[in-house]
Amino acid sequence: MKILILHGPNLNLVGKISAKAGDNITLGKINSALKQSAKKLDSDIKILQTHKVFNAINFIQRNRNWADGLLFSPMSWSLYEYSILECLKISNLLTIQILFDGKYQIVDNETGSIFSSYCKKTLSGNPKNIYLDGIKELNKII
Repeated sequence: MKILILHGPNLNLVGKISAKAGDNITLGKINSALKQSAKKLDSDIKILQTHKVFNAINFIQRNRNWADGLLFSPMSWSLYEYSILECLKISNLLTIQILFDGKYQIVDNETGSIFSSYCKKTLSGNPKNIYLDGIKELNKII
């Protein structure tokens, strides 16, 4: 299985959010856990964190034929970034959306995400666990 991981804007600062929550979660730790999980599942992954929409779209387009699925944390893009949604639809890439909840929730999930109707599944939770749940879910689906 080949998986893309796309971290949206400001996820490089998840450590700052986790410090306020009394935890010690960083994007580096999340990515390390994803790599370990992928290795256990005999999967390959490519990871990108970006604030720039064109980088996200390029990542999806360039890897659409390589990847079996995508874990996507849209963050603020979940409210307005229709160009990424269009790219996902055209690429027809199996996507699981990752949203944070509780003390990690930055974007109001109650408003809803523009990606929810496209994504195969939306998972919400603590960043320490939700990515690993996502990679396991992709493994089940694919």
